Amino acid sequence: MIIVPGPASQSLGKKIAEALNARVVPVNLKAFPDGEYCLRFDGDLTGEEVVIVQTTGPPQDTNILQLLLMLDTAKELGAKKVTAVVPYLAFARQDKRFLAGEAVSAETLVKLIEACGTSRFVTVNIHAENILKKFRVPTKNLSAITLLAEHFKSRGLDGAFSLSPDKGAIGLAEEADRVLGGGCGWLRKERDRYTGEIQVEEKSLNVKGKDVIVLDDIISTGGTIARAIKMLKTQGARRVYAACVHPLLIGEAKTKIIENGAEEIVGTDSIPSSVRTVSLAPVIAEALAR
Repeated sequence: MIIVPGPASQSLGKKIAEALNARVVPVNLKAFPDGEYCLRFDGDLTGEEVVIVQTTGPPQDTNILQLLLMLDTAKELGAKKVTAVVPYLAFARQDKRFLAGEAVSAETLVKLIEACGTSRFVTVNIHAENILKKFRVPTKNLSAITLLAEHFKSRGLDGAFSLSPDKGAIGLAEEADRVLGGGCGWLRKERDRYTGEIQVEEKSLNVKGKDVIVLDDIISTGGTIARAIKMLKTQGARRVYAACVHPLLIGEAKTKIIENGAEEIVGTDSIPSSVRTVSLAPVIAEALAR
């Protein structure tokens, strides 16, 4: 097995290769003055099982195009099998047509990934798992929630309450609770499909004097998490932490969350960020080794 750490996932790709004791083939990019670039594999892929690790977080357009170029080129260079490991799949929140005339961006991305010769697709905590049903090749949606929960447990937060910011993500809180054992719950939120504004409904929770971990798959602008943390602090929670798999943290998101009472924000290395405390390498390597 050959691991190719894509330009957007250099560190994670190398960690996965180390965990599997697999050979690494680097990718070289030559940039041109007009913004275009030439991508080149620095090694022979003929007859090999090739795993390309490339996240598609911001800048999405660049990272997606690089992913597609690597997949297509690996196949053309004679790779026996090409696996796409995409820790964070961009546009996964646009998995259906919410308003008339909208593009179903996630489906378009699936078509492109398949068209480039992908044999298998692996991702982590995809926002809408039904997207994977659109693939005709084998897929795997891994979860990093147990890794995050184990991180908090190792720091003395065993028994913390696990909270998801909406009912749809209650599975994340339940998974964390299996490690932390302090109980779990969820909040109710509503998003305006035209403005994108989110409202979080006030809800009484049994958190007085307790440590609380607020978990979500993605933290983008941080508004939902910040409101949840403020509510928890108002209700007497002792310490509140924000945790997520994909820490996009757009704009002032990090500041907003901390200023509303979070002790810390903990994320994974699914995308490069200042809070990538927990690595996905163990869970991805285990899946690839099966």
